Parts: sequence; C-alpha cells; structure tokens
Amino acid sequence: MAVLVTGGAGYIGSHMVWALLDAGEDVVVLDRLSTGFRWAVAPAARFYLGDIADPDILKKVFIENDIEAIIHFAGSAVVPVSVADPLSYYDNNSGKTRALLSASVKAGIRNFVFSSTAAVYGQQKTDLPVKETAPLNPENPYGQSKLMTEFMLRDAAAAYDFNYVALRYFNVAGADPHHRAGQSTSGATHLIKVACEAALGTRDSVNVYGIDYPTHDGTGVRDYIHVSDLTDAHLKALQHLRRGKGSLVANCGYGSGYSVLDVLNMVTRLHGHSFKIHMAPRRAGDSASVVADASLARQVLDWKPRYDSLETIVQSSLDWEQFLSNKNVDDLHSIHRALAAASV
Repeated sequence: MAVLVTGGAGYIGSHMVWALLDAGEDVVVLDRLSTGFRWAVAPAARFYLGDIADPDILKKVFIENDIEAIIHFAGSAVVPVSVADPLSYYDNNSGKTRALLSASVKAGIRNFVFSSTAAVYGQQKTDLPVKETAPLNPENPYGQSKLMTEFMLRDAAAAYDFNYVALRYFNVAGADPHHRAGQSTSGATHLIKVACEAALGTRDSVNVYGIDYPTHDGTGVRDYIHVSDLTDAHLKALQHLRRGKGSLVANCGYGSGYSVLDVLNMVTRLHGHSFKIHMAPRRAGDSASVVADASLARQVLDWKPRYDSLETIVQSSLDWEQFLSNKNVDDLHSIHRALAAASV
C-alpha cells in the first residue's frame, strides 16, 4: 500500500518523501508545481502533476495506486499575502482541502496526517510555551484557513471511518543532511533562508519587520524546527494512526524561541561575514512571540528530535545554499538519480 504526499515537490514535502522512502514506504506525490520543483521529488516516488481539488486527477491517483494514507502539505503559507488576499488562502488552504478530504473519504482512505501551523494560536497572554489546550485565536487569514481545516478534520473523524493527526508548528528551516533536499524556492520569505542567501551574496539584504515587540530585543520570537525533525514527527504520526490510536492534534517544536536578531547573529557567526540588515515596520498579521510546548508529541508519538539547536539548523541551511550555488537543476536531478540507484 502507498502513502500519498500532497505538495511533495515543495520544501517540507520533498523532505517527507525522502523520509518515507528511507523508511521503506511506497510513495506517491501529487503537486501542481506552483512553488515546488519536479526535480525535488525523489526518483523512486511516483509523481502526478495536478491540483488537490481536481476530481479527475484524484480519481486517477486513487485508481492507479492503493493509497492507504495521505500526508497533506499542499497549501499557501505566506502571512502578509494572506492578509492582502485572504480569499485565495481560504480557497487554496480550506476549500481545496475540503475537496481532498471528500475524495479521500469516498475512496475509503482512513488515515490522514495534516501539516497545520502554530499560527492557529495567535498572540498569547503568557510567554510560556503554548500547549494544545491554549485559546485558538489566529491573527491572520493564513492561520484561520488552517484552523478551518482542523475543524473539518475533527468533524470528518466524528462522522466517518476516518482518523487524523494535525501537527502544529511554526518556522521550519534547515535541509536534509545528505543534500538530497532543501529550501529552493526563489524569493522565499523564510527568515533563515533569506539570511543565508544574504550571507552568501545571492540576496542584497535582510529586512527585519518590527523592532518594538515585547521581546528581549524587540524583534519577533519563533520556535524554529529542523525540517528533518518535522518530517520524522509526521512519520511518527502515520505510525500512530496505523496502530489505531485515534485522532490527535499535537504541537511540534523545541520549546524554546529565538528572535529575528538571534537568527541573524547566528548566521553571521557561522558564515563569518556580515550582511546588510534593514529595520522595517511590523507586518500585518505577525505575532510577537509563539513557542510551542511539544510534550504531547514527545509522549504520545514518541517523537525524539535530533537536530534541536539553532546552530545545527542554520549550518545545514548554509550548507544547502552553498550546494545550490554550485549545482544547477540538471545537476541536482542527476545526483538524485544516482542516490536512488545507489540505494537499491
């Protein structure tokens, strides 16, 4: 039986595909390539080009493959864009996921792992790590659209023979230690990638949005998580569902936050060169600080992070950016083919 990864050509999704293959899984990828890359999909995975809400492509995928579970990453995730164009986010993140869920239930697929976000919490009244029981108060359409999907999953699980795990996390960074995948999107907004690009000279500067937040240095604080730890959490979630343990909503994070300036200082220290930094006003929809309490994932899913340090995350990001600067797309695809052949 196979696992369908939606958005499997994107940053996190491509890492998920490699993690599943490493675990001996049969993997199918569905991606419309709006932000992902065909070369980023591991050669051993079966790839379908299409939209998650297209009934024809979903029918084709389900007929041609014995799909046992879905790990759902496909969606939009840029907070300022969600504020400027909220309806597109409700369409892509909520509406299209509803179509995917409907098709999944009809096809008898019982297990669903959803890539959610800690943005569902919004700004909290405490500086303590946020538990899953905290008030849900998303401050932007991105977080709201993800929360709407969580509600749909909850109601579907109550009504059908269907179970899910929704994993809430904030800022994902880093790259596969074997250089098989990494954040490759041109014009990406992820802070660590932006900073690494600036350090290596492929970006002119870094903007710091907001220096008057109630944090230790005035800049926003986030709980950064290495992408390999995150994909491992999704793999643990899949195993949880296979064991018939029921639906679950759990945070993923390290329980400690770093500010924007903390990140920039780490990039500078590890790379050894400074880069231009521009101080800018706050962006609409951004929270001052959100750090996740991931005790539930550690206890229930037996999730054990391996890369939980800012230095490790930043160094792997720098390594990937250097790798990208030395290789073009054709080189990367050839390397992936060679890696796949070597693993047989």
